[in-house]
Amino acid sequence: ACALGRAPPPPRAAVRCPPAGACFSVHLADVSYAEARGACDRRGGGLAWVSGEPELRLLLGLLAEAAVPAPALFWVGLKRNASACTREEQPLRGFSWEGAGGGTAPQEVPAELGRWVQEPLRSCITARCAGLHLAAEPGGGRSWGWKE
Repeated sequence: ACALGRAPPPPRAAVRCPPAGACFSVHLADVSYAEARGACDRRGGGLAWVSGEPELRLLLGLLAEAAVPAPALFWVGLKRNASACTREEQPLRGFSWEGAGGGTAPQEVPAELGRWVQEPLRSCITARCAGLHLAAEPGGGRSWGWKE
């Protein structure tokens, strides 16, 4: 999932542009975190970030629009540097958003966005990345959470 400037959306991608802020797009490919980041860079943006419930709903809506089967993992700009420690008391557990659009990605998120499918490994010496994990629920619904 990419956060893009206000430029026209790329062809053949699920895109949403809220009235204020960046446009968000979803691109389906089986790639690494670094490859996903490079693909967003080439589109003039960066990996998406989620600062609150509105952005989360926007991303989940984009994924539903793309008709992605669950379970699935989508790269967003959520990363923990090697010098950062796992912080169980924080919603993002010591991970932070890679700055897209000149470093505008927020670093604080509401506690309700601290939903992890599985707690990240405890570490202070290993760089790790995390994505947005979607899972199917009985009755056709979907659940979400971050996954290292």
